[in-house]
Amino acid sequence: MNFHTFYKLFIASILMLFFSTKNIAQSGTLTVNQDSKITQLLELKKGLEKENKLSDGYTIQLYYGELDKANQTLRKYRGSYSNWPASIEYETPNYKVWAGNFASRIEAERALIEIQKNFSAAFILKPERRK
Repeated sequence: MNFHTFYKLFIASILMLFFSTKNIAQSGTLTVNQDSKITQLLELKKGLEKENKLSDGYTIQLYYGELDKANQTLRKYRGSYSNWPASIEYETPNYKVWAGNFASRIEAERALIEIQKNFSAAFILKPERRK
């Protein structure tokens, strides 16, 4: 047997071996043990974001002053708008009604145009991030 014949037989044997084997893959299940507090923390974070507590963005201030008037303003706002959440914030000595949680200034400006139809004194502010 010469070298070329031996080489062809060797290559053919390798190819047959390669194509005749079955692919073997592992199968199994994965179990993830998640602390139940993770779900609670995610819900808390969602609530804080909705209430502008974690925002690095912009909000619209509708009112500042006494609590009774702040509550009236909040009720009036909620009766007219559902697009943007609103809340009463307290900063000594005033209560403030804030609406919306906007990521960019342009989003806040678009909302302000709509909100000023009922709250002419409303303005945009960028609250400091609370700790």
